[in-house]
Amino acid sequence: MNDVSAPVDGNRDRRARHPVWLAVGVTCYVLAVIASMYALAAEASTAVQIPLWVAHGALLIVGIRKFGARESSSYAALFIVVVSAMSVWVADIARDDLTLQQRGEQVVATVVSERLSPVQGRSGSNSLYTLQHEDGTRVPGPEMETTSDLYDVGDVLTVLEDPEADLRPQAPGQADATAELLSAAGLALAAVGSVVWMAWRGARAETTTAEAVVADSAQREQEERLRTALSTYPADRRGYIKISPGEFPGLSHGRAARIAWEMGLKAEAVGNRGSWRFAEQVVKEAPHE
Repeated sequence: MNDVSAPVDGNRDRRARHPVWLAVGVTCYVLAVIASMYALAAEASTAVQIPLWVAHGALLIVGIRKFGARESSSYAALFIVVVSAMSVWVADIARDDLTLQQRGEQVVATVVSERLSPVQGRSGSNSLYTLQHEDGTRVPGPEMETTSDLYDVGDVLTVLEDPEADLRPQAPGQADATAELLSAAGLALAAVGSVVWMAWRGARAETTTAEAVVADSAQREQEERLRTALSTYPADRRGYIKISPGEFPGLSHGRAARIAWEMGLKAEAVGNRGSWRFAEQVVKEAPHE
């Protein structure tokens, strides 16, 4: 008789024991990669970043497969890599604004010259402004840039200037990166949500497999008990061995007929007060599965 508590596979990994910790670990890994790639984006070229994203995807497939939902692990890993890369890209767009907000100094400046930037591809020209402090010194950094003609020569503006002269001066409202940060956070959340979804699917698959094993083991146990009953129960005066179906809730009449047929008996198709009847010869044989 088979042990119902026996595992499906002796080599089953530890995901069934620690699914929550596995999900937490993969989630932390995904967030760590997003943060690391954001830090790297300021220094590394696209040619360097692409192989790193590919390696990230390969490691994700290994991690996600440990959840147990193997058939969709590659698609899930691809989705996580794509939305993570988009999150880094959007956050990188806001990098200059965030830096200017952190280290910028608010000053009053005057527009002393205005020009249009060269046309690049299909994009139109932007307006470039040279700014000057009240004491006559030039505002450090590249020219201030706007997508439309907002100012004229002689206008007095309040701007954030970069003391290190690396970033363009901007009006305080133009340096607001809230929209980009919310978008980047939403994309990162989508990546985390995909990890949680795959962990949930893996847990569901694990539970379904375990339930199927229990049901299959229970059925085999009932089949063995039916074989024992057919070989030990006494026949009545008409030669029938009567079995109560309630003793074997996991077996259908057809399956019981099949087991009896394997033992050289036939199952009577006509019921008798709710009992299954088996004999070497019957009036009408029940079909067996």
